[in-house]
Amino acid sequence: MLTKFVKNESGATAIEYALIASLVALGLVTGMTDVGTALNASFTTMASYF
Repeated sequence: MLTKFVKNESGATAIEYALIASLVALGLVTGMTDVGTALNASFTTMASYF
């Protein structure tokens, strides 16, 4: 039973996929925040002309 538990890698694979998904999500949030900041600055600049 112990050797079966040690050889089972499905839990490790799930953890790896969860880590990859969290890193991708963190990158997306960071990128979207930067895009939002740039868009806000652009709209503020455009609004000052009107």
